[in-house]
Amino acid sequence: MAAPTTVHYESGEVMEKGLKTGALGLVSSIVIGVASTAPAYSLAATLGFVVLLAGTQSVIVSILAFVPIFLVSLGYKELNRREPDCGTTFTWATKAFGPKTGWLGGWGIIAADILVMASLAQVAGQYGFDLFGAHGIGGNSTSGWVLLVGIMWIVVMTAICYVGIEISANFQKVLLTIEVVMLAVYAITALVKVYSNKGTAGSSHISLSWFNPAHIGITNFAQGILLMLFIYWGWDSAVSVNEETKDRTRTPGRAAVISTVLLLLIYALVSVATVAFAGVGTTGVGLANPDNSSDVITILGGAVFGSHGVGLVFSKLLTLMVLSSAAASTQTTILPTARTTLSMAAYKSIPKAFSKIHPRYLTPTVSTLAMGGVSILLYMLFNFVAAGNIIPDSVTAIGWFIAFYYGLTGFACTWYYRRELNRSARDLWMKGILPSLGGVMLFVALLVAAYYDWKPITGYTSWSMQFAPHWAIGGIFLIGSLTAIFGVVLLLLALPTYRPFFRGEVMSPAPELAETLRDN
Repeated sequence: MAAPTTVHYESGEVMEKGLKTGALGLVSSIVIGVASTAPAYSLAATLGFVVLLAGTQSVIVSILAFVPIFLVSLGYKELNRREPDCGTTFTWATKAFGPKTGWLGGWGIIAADILVMASLAQVAGQYGFDLFGAHGIGGNSTSGWVLLVGIMWIVVMTAICYVGIEISANFQKVLLTIEVVMLAVYAITALVKVYSNKGTAGSSHISLSWFNPAHIGITNFAQGILLMLFIYWGWDSAVSVNEETKDRTRTPGRAAVISTVLLLLIYALVSVATVAFAGVGTTGVGLANPDNSSDVITILGGAVFGSHGVGLVFSKLLTLMVLSSAAASTQTTILPTARTTLSMAAYKSIPKAFSKIHPRYLTPTVSTLAMGGVSILLYMLFNFVAAGNIIPDSVTAIGWFIAFYYGLTGFACTWYYRRELNRSARDLWMKGILPSLGGVMLFVALLVAAYYDWKPITGYTSWSMQFAPHWAIGGIFLIGSLTAIFGVVLLLLALPTYRPFFRGEVMSPAPELAETLRDN
């Protein structure tokens, strides 16, 4: 019997994986890109901590964090034009740098998405009770009821992802509309109150000094940028569904870039309004009050809208907005992870089962269910470890993997197109200089994050070595480094099992790498 033939995918060739093609247009892709970042949840969970570092300059920090994200999104756009594959970073880094680097790029996506799910589920659980006035339960992050509702959210969002991309996109449109409208109403109401002298004791008019990064120490500025990277993360989901998009070589890339710009506008408006209304004081509703740091938006709801009549209704809607934001992001976190593992399995770098497609819904089956199942198990584990404090530390650790796979994509774009950079000024800048500049910024951010996260003071948990040299290591560093090590271990286990992929026999890497790989 003849040996089975291995199909070899050269540069510019994409494997058809059985997904439903042409299901999404530009608007749906943008909705998925913006919803994946969970703007309301991200601001509520992050802005207070940035204010502790940067004060009123948190406004300019939120704006400058956009720069590397935007530059890398240009790389996504250019790579998707040539290689519209749902594996995104996994596929592109494999073809640019080789299978091992590509495999680790895929792991970066998977790790970030799985780590964030516990936080999203917990927020959905807590806010679900807060919405109906059950603050005693909602205020207890380790409550069994919160855990149950969080698990139910993951199950529901997994089911929606399972039954079809169009249903997922339509559901996102509803949730995102609620979210963006309420953010706009909140920001405008806050600014009107400030300028009509009906704000809080800490309210102040907008000042140009808020936009001057020179007023921040370099250490606090770097840490603030790292925190703000999290609020922009997720827009690449618009590219992860590229094989299900109309005009898939153009629409996903455009949606990714447009999503990042829309996020900048949303974050700039809300940040300015929140700082102006609440101020950066350490008491009351002040943003530097440590009691407010983990959720500044909902805490300000009553102060901005009032606690009676119509104001109470809007305050509840604000809570619903954060809840819907977390729910939407839960769904759009499952989508790209399932498609990454689908692509990795289709190119024979992980078990074949992950490449299965539902015959009716045309969605990844095993990949989607596995993402939901692993997320539930990890959420349950995190909920019981260190009284649940490991969950916020895991969210901060996500920044490592965001910086890694976004930055890797920026470098992959430049290397992939290196022979075309001298064709025009546009090619040089859009395919070469700008994506790599974004990659450099993100890799520097990764190194800075690792340095600061080593210190226990940066997170909620830590571990003291019981042997010399008896270091106390921050929980964020432990989560990030152990997750990275686990990825490397999985890679080492995959090397002998999936030799055709790692020898470059399935997906063609850069020509100068191909012969070296096949000699191994």
